[in-house]
Amino acid sequence: MTKRFLITIAFDTIFAILALFSAYFIRFGFIPILNNMSRFEIARIIVFVIVLLFSSFLLEIYTYSVEIGKREYLIRITLSLVVSFFILTSLFYLTEFLLFGRIVLLVSLLIFGILEYLSYFIIRVTSNLPGFVNKVLILGTGPLARQIGNLITAKNHLYTLAGYFNCASEPVMVPYHNIISCEDGLCSAVKRVGAQKIVVSLSERRGVFPLQEVLSCKLSGIEVVDAPSFYEQITGKLLLENITPSWFIFSHGFRVTLALRLLKRMTDLFCAAIGLLLILPFIPIIALVIRIDSPGPILFRQTRVGEGEKLFNLFKFRSMRQDAESGTGAVWAKEKDPRVTKVGEFLRKSRIDEIPQLFNVLRGDMSLVGPRPERPEFVKKLTEVIPYYSERHYVKPGVTGWAQVRYPYGASVEDAIEKLRYDLYYIKNISLPFDIMIILETVKVVLFRRGAR
Repeated sequence: MTKRFLITIAFDTIFAILALFSAYFIRFGFIPILNNMSRFEIARIIVFVIVLLFSSFLLEIYTYSVEIGKREYLIRITLSLVVSFFILTSLFYLTEFLLFGRIVLLVSLLIFGILEYLSYFIIRVTSNLPGFVNKVLILGTGPLARQIGNLITAKNHLYTLAGYFNCASEPVMVPYHNIISCEDGLCSAVKRVGAQKIVVSLSERRGVFPLQEVLSCKLSGIEVVDAPSFYEQITGKLLLENITPSWFIFSHGFRVTLALRLLKRMTDLFCAAIGLLLILPFIPIIALVIRIDSPGPILFRQTRVGEGEKLFNLFKFRSMRQDAESGTGAVWAKEKDPRVTKVGEFLRKSRIDEIPQLFNVLRGDMSLVGPRPERPEFVKKLTEVIPYYSERHYVKPGVTGWAQVRYPYGASVEDAIEKLRYDLYYIKNISLPFDIMIILETVKVVLFRRGAR
């Protein structure tokens, strides 16, 4: 979770409360005092805030990109307010103690939308001011430097490229007009281009790394990071090709404490139990439709690799023919897979086929959030060809995960590598707030049917 995301959430929380109180003042001529509110009135405010934040998250208002124009942003805000209105009115009709007056609700939503739209302009304006632009000087001119430079110029974040500094006999694989003169040394070059950050992107550091100059820049207040760490900050995944075992050892994160395990387990048990209770009335209908569509069992059991590389049986609603792998053995699913039944295609697109995995969560085989469990046949193959693949088994696999919400279904070794980048990023930054954000992202994936196969 980025600082920008957390700050935006904090401001929108304030905006929501301010909008609600302003609507009360416009309608009744006074502002409610928190000390005099009953617990039901406080509950109303909390629900109001949560719904507005959820709708904004659902419409991707918190997804910052310089490519999103003010018109598209206004459309997203308008749609999020419509979604909030329908959710709130549904809740208020179902539960009387949450009821707001119609004028208060409409005025508060309007004020919140205006405040949210104004904050967009503030972010865009301040992002272009000299004091707020994050200029990055890349140390190196080789293939790694080129990769980082292309990442910065991709126009999907707030970093701008100040240039490349060539301090070694690396092959020049970056645009020559972006190379900064090194006659006066690194510190002078940093001051000359006004860079706030140095990204060390040397393909080989031994004997060529300008230690004293980089140290001087660091002590002068310039942020210094290596290429893998910067790549992680920008993309939300790890740069596996340039990571060494020592990087894993000395980098922050990768700490799954006992307290975190207990907290995740309690959350898993509570959410899985609630989820199964909610879906229980629909299970007979799902079972009947599966049985009518094709012969075979309702539930599908498949061996998967879990925490500590222990094998367990994963449960799913059957979405393929009963003899799907009788002649092929274990193979990855593919687009328009002929083995998938008509009902199975809908179950997969809607992710309904994954619901029985809540039983795996209750049993302790899985967690709600974590790397997706893979089949042992694939794990054996991928461990042989992909470095650090086994490290994904240090935590429980999940019903959903960071890789699932950020990358479509994988059906090749290349896809497995890309998903591993996200899985290791999750393990490195594992926390309960991160899990909550992934669950919310999963809701978007399910609603918009992204990435299923």
